[in-house]
Amino acid sequence: MKNNHVSRILRTFLVLVTSILTAQQYNSNIKSQSDFWDKVQFGGGLGLSIGTGYTDITVAPSAIYNVNEYFAVGLGAQYTYAKQKNFYSSNLYGASLITLFNPIREIQLSAELEQLRVNVSGIGTNNFTNNFWNTGLFLGAGYRSGNATIGVRYNVLFKENNLAYSDAFMPFVRFYF
Repeated sequence: MKNNHVSRILRTFLVLVTSILTAQQYNSNIKSQSDFWDKVQFGGGLGLSIGTGYTDITVAPSAIYNVNEYFAVGLGAQYTYAKQKNFYSSNLYGASLITLFNPIREIQLSAELEQLRVNVSGIGTNNFTNNFWNTGLFLGAGYRSGNATIGVRYNVLFKENNLAYSDAFMPFVRFYF
């Protein structure tokens, strides 16, 4: 049942993004292919958290297409490695669909639909394995200055003890060039 619901969300979102991009193409005057790439920005985020017996490394590249000065759509990828000494080790990888809305230059609102594969294995006496898919729908708001945005996002699909994220709220720093 849940997978059917997630599948419908993903299909609806993909149809919406495709429709917007197609409408943009047909509604514009005949332009060269370089006009498309002039509206594309690449960026994403990197994360590193190291503590006593704990390591968390994240690489999350993404690309967005600026439909106009207010709205952008894009795709992202993510890989995260996390390890707690003598307890567990995990690998998370997946993709996301991104929408950004800038009602004014300094404010950025975002929605990101993320699908991650989570692989967790116990270490030492913690002999367990847990492999599953995790879907997140993050709604966020941030302050934008130049190519950087700093803010917070909230996972509206967050569930306690899902082993993918420890909290529904997540701060972020986003860069696009």
